[in-house]
Amino acid sequence: MLQVVITREEIRDVEFDWFATDTRGHVAQFLAAGDDTVPHAALQSEGLLERTHVWIDLRPETEDPNAPAGGFDEHLTPAQRRGAFVYDRIPGRAGVYRLVAAPRTPFTVSDMPPHLQAYLNTLRLNVSFGAPHLFIGPDGRAHELTPDEAGPHPT
Repeated sequence: MLQVVITREEIRDVEFDWFATDTRGHVAQFLAAGDDTVPHAALQSEGLLERTHVWIDLRPETEDPNAPAGGFDEHLTPAQRRGAFVYDRIPGRAGVYRLVAAPRTPFTVSDMPPHLQAYLNTLRLNVSFGAPHLFIGPDGRAHELTPDEAGPHPT
């Protein structure tokens, strides 16, 4: 399969969704909201990124929306209703994401086809999804943030 690399210039100031796994093998969708500070590995294959998105989109919805903030966040829950965590970037904060929706019964990367497992294993973050705030750098290093570190954000 031809690997089309995505550039940071292509994702700057446009909505760009990417996926990663955590230390438990859970999968999360990240809504970068114009921030080009996404892990380098997330940009390495447009085809595998799209296949991951489609695989999740085709899963049956198995649970109701679980967006604690409600309101606007309710429309960001499709991946959560299919078993993935959903994080949205906090405006004005490069690499800082807030938890939008958490599945009650998350699926794991081992539930996915082998080629998607291999792809997402290059995007394994050293955090546990479900944390309210995460920082994720372009090198793929990640850590949980306290609310004070995360800063204010709209709800």
